[in-house]
Amino acid sequence: MNDKTNPPKSSETIRKSRLAEQLRANLQKRKAQSRSRRTGEADQRPDGLGAAKEMKKD
Repeated sequence: MNDKTNPPKSSETIRKSRLAEQLRANLQKRKAQSRSRRTGEADQRPDGLGAAKEMKKD
């Protein structure tokens, strides 16, 4: 029975809420990426750069 009218949102509050929502979505995506990388197999690439091992002297 408390009929409170919501004041119209200003463009700044709309922007802040939109940015906060995007930030949460980005954080969830990054966490999912991190979890999937942790559960994956180890890298099969050789260590270091191949070109660095072959030094040519003039």
